[in-house]
Amino acid sequence: MEFLNALITSWPTLIKGLTVTLSLTALTLVFSVILGAIIVALKMSKIRALSAFATAYLAIVRGVPLIALLFVIYFGIVSVVKVDAFTAAAIGLSVHSSAYVAEIFRSGINSVHNGQIEASRSLGMSRIATMSKVVAPQALRVVVPALVNQAIISLKDSAVASFITVDELFMSAQRLSAATFQPLTYYAIVSLYYLAIVGAMTYFSGRVERYFEKRG
Repeated sequence: MEFLNALITSWPTLIKGLTVTLSLTALTLVFSVILGAIIVALKMSKIRALSAFATAYLAIVRGVPLIALLFVIYFGIVSVVKVDAFTAAAIGLSVHSSAYVAEIFRSGINSVHNGQIEASRSLGMSRIATMSKVVAPQALRVVVPALVNQAIISLKDSAVASFITVDELFMSAQRLSAATFQPLTYYAIVSLYYLAIVGAMTYFSGRVERYFEKRG
């Protein structure tokens, strides 16, 4: 009964935090896709310096824990330019996610048989035309489901933003538990929120995968 009462009374605060979490997740996905596309383009470049930069970027971002990366970006940016915690969190999460999105893009490109690329180039198509008209449409069946899964990971990773005082879903649960001295109750409730959102996104991911399986 006490748990149910806490679930009902806490929803305005948690819904507000959930809105911040979803906004942070959406921004992370958008900017990580843009940054990931740039990184994979540099990685595949024939210019050695650009390829080396992309390789180093991927190694550093994937090798540093997310919370450490977030702290470095937040306190590093704040020392130079005054930005709020939400903006710093969006930048940090986007940088972290972009390394994995870049690998998703690379896997999608590699899934297209090299013979098709060579045939396109032999027909006189430019590198850009080959990528946009031959490679990209076929790579989508690999890329899109993986991006949905990455969005789920970004949603869960967004809880780390509470460490730099972003008032997202997990931070809202922390404030409620501190005010009521019932940490178990509110952390259990916020876990249900995460489970509900992740469950919906997982269902959507399954629908996307089945769609691309039917389309071949």
